[in-house]
Amino acid sequence: MNKWMEILLGLVFLNAAIFVWWTNLLGFGQAALSFLKGGAVWFVILIGLVLIMLGISDLKD
Repeated sequence: MNKWMEILLGLVFLNAAIFVWWTNLLGFGQAALSFLKGGAVWFVILIGLVLIMLGISDLKD
């Protein structure tokens, strides 16, 4: 795909998602916010697990 077409399509999708979230169209704004809150918790948990595994790996050396 053309690089300019990819950038344009990405901007269209990004702007559409922001518009739907901003206007809270059909309740999607609240659902997106809940999804991000849950995703942030899992992200922190996974980062913690990775750091623990790296620490254990360094103890072996």
